[in-house]
Amino acid sequence: MEHAQEALFRPVRAGNAFEETVERLMQAIRLGVVAPGERLPSERDLATRLGVSRVTVREAIRSLQENNYVESRRGRYGGTFVNDVIPKSAPGKEFGDIHDALTLRKVLETGAAETAAGRSLGPAERRGLRARLEEASTASLVEYRRKDSRLHLAIAEATGSASVTAAVADSRMRVNELLDTIPLLEPNLTHSNAQHERIIASILDGDPAGARLAMAEHLDGTASLLRGFLV
Repeated sequence: MEHAQEALFRPVRAGNAFEETVERLMQAIRLGVVAPGERLPSERDLATRLGVSRVTVREAIRSLQENNYVESRRGRYGGTFVNDVIPKSAPGKEFGDIHDALTLRKVLETGAAETAAGRSLGPAERRGLRARLEEASTASLVEYRRKDSRLHLAIAEATGSASVTAAVADSRMRVNELLDTIPLLEPNLTHSNAQHERIIASILDGDPAGARLAMAEHLDGTASLLRGFLV
């Protein structure tokens, strides 16, 4: 399995370091590259291989530990070990379904952000985007998914197209069904809120290219988590 580890634990992209680190660790666990009862590479080794900080690795491992995928043991023979029994992924979700849902979402929502940024938004529209951003950034874990959806729909509405808004709403329903089957990870929510701020700032500043790029990076982070936990 040494070559498989080398393939999985390759450098990640900087934009979504935490999310991609979680994805790589989950792939290694689900594919049996690191089998139940076996030890993950050390934090130092993982940080070097993935090209991320040890803090990022530690946050990713802590998130998996909190959701019963791994456990940490102390002592001379300690480390982080894959649990003998790991949570099962939600049934009925095929790779093609997930890929299709995420591809549609990326096409629709990057286009929506770009289009919204290219419009001359009125005062009410600008206030609405800021309000939805504030709601999402201060939402509790219980409320987060709903407030996050409201923000993304507000961006779609800012395109001025009812058809785009309806398409984004339908797409979001599909993605939420997937998101509801994976755990909410606080480092990801913190990162998502920072990305939301960049998206809204680009829209309000009238920067279509920046809005599209910021939205694409944001959606890539969510896609990494879904692939890691479900595929």
